[in-house]
Order: sequence, then structure tokens, then C-alpha cells
Amino acid sequence: MRFYQATRFLFPRHYERRILAICFGAVHLPLLAGLAFQAWRDQWDFTLLAVLLVATLIGTIGAILSVSALLAPIHRATLLLQDVQGGRPIDVVPVGGEDLVGRLLHGVARAASENARRVEKLKDAAERDVLTGLRNRRGFLDSVAPLLAHDSESAVALIDIDHFKEVNDEHGHDRGDQVLTDFADQLASQLRRSDISGRWGGEEFIVFFPGTPPQQAQDILARLQQALRNAPALLIEGRPVTVSCGVASVRSYTELSEATRRADQALYDAKEAGRNLIRVAD
Repeated sequence: MRFYQATRFLFPRHYERRILAICFGAVHLPLLAGLAFQAWRDQWDFTLLAVLLVATLIGTIGAILSVSALLAPIHRATLLLQDVQGGRPIDVVPVGGEDLVGRLLHGVARAASENARRVEKLKDAAERDVLTGLRNRRGFLDSVAPLLAHDSESAVALIDIDHFKEVNDEHGHDRGDQVLTDFADQLASQLRRSDISGRWGGEEFIVFFPGTPPQQAQDILARLQQALRNAPALLIEGRPVTVSCGVASVRSYTELSEATRRADQALYDAKEAGRNLIRVAD
């Protein structure tokens, strides 16, 4: 570090130029020594001087090119570290050997991997409902957006747990939270792998059925209702927990807000008609 600090006056903002300047001086030592020796003896051999001059020029050019190439991985590592600090993804980190540059590149690769893992965990945490583990509203919308870019008929459904307020009032919020968690597990187990579910808010959940007409989505929700009737964990004083559902069709992301509104209206109709029902919006 002392030599590094002592040579900072040479190109203080360009470390690579500092190295090249030092190499330039070192390569010219033989020529300078030859000139000094001949000047001291006062005997000039111009043929020898010409050879030294040509050799020095060739050596200088070779040294500059070689050192520049050797410094390229360090420059690349610096850019990669800037990407890591900026939270930008890194596709490929060059692989080095067991030397100093190799260890530097290995450190950059490890930092990039750990940074990507932290970013992914933070993103997942920001888009997950803490209680149920399902996507929250933001996570749901982010997941659905790319699937609604193909202009094919899909369905969105809103699901509300019936009489949930009574569960909280009569059995406490801890039991209410357990009902939400158990229902989320049942919901995840009954949906297809392509379906996307989330907690919309409170006791209300949302499901996106890609490439699925509303009538087929209604059949899937009917199987969910049947599964709830046979789920021991979702019995309240011997009575199964029931849900009301509203379904609407959707073809594009710009229509999602309106489709959700129509699904919410269909859900309201299902509750008004007696609950534990599924209604499809017109």
C-alpha cells in the first residue's frame, strides 16, 4: 500500500496508466544505461545504440499491450462490482485461476451470487402475504401481468370466507388466523400448477386461471368447496368453513381491473343469494 500511495501523483485517477508509466520507464532503462555508459567513455557505437533503440521500442509496445491485456480482468471486475452495488443482475462472471486476479474474480462472483439471492429474497418477501404465504396484491398483479399479454380468454375469481367475522368474534383472532392459513393451504392444493392465487385482503382471496373460460374456473372452485367440506382443520364447532365466489372473464391486463370489479359484484351476488355459492359475471 505504501508504494501505491507514493505513486498516486502519477495519473491519480487511472491506476492502469500508472502501471504502464512505470513499465515504460523500466523498459527504457537499458537504452538509458547504454547512452550513459557511452557518454562516460566518450566512445559512441551508433550501431549498438540503434539496436538498443529498436529493441526498446519493440519492448515498450509489447509491454504496453501485454500489461493492458493483463489489467482487463481487473477492469471487468470493477464494472461487475459496480453492477452488484447498483443491484443490477450479472449474467456471467469470468473465471480466473489461482492467482490474484482469479481470486478477485472469484470474490466478485460470490458477491454477485449473494447479492442476487438477497434481492430475490427481498422481492419474494415484498410480494408475499406474511400470514398465509400466498402472494399479496402486488405479487399477484406482478405474476399475472406477463400471462395476460397473449389476448386469450382467461378467468379471475374472488373468494370470500363466509361468516369470517363471526369466527374472529366468537373464537378469537388466533383461530381466525389459523382458518386463513388452513384455507390458503386448501386453495393451493386444489388449484392447477398454472393457476395463480393470492390474498386480496382480509378474508378475501383472488385466483387467476390462465387460458381458462369462466365456466371451467367455476368447476375448479366447486371442487374447492367440496374439499373444504371434507377438511377437518376447517371445522368450526363441527361445521365446515364455506366460501362464496365470484368469477369473471378477462383477456388482457388492461381489462383486469374491470374484470376484478365484475368478479367482486358476482361475489356480492353469491353472498346475497345465501353464501357458499359461485356466481359467474355476465
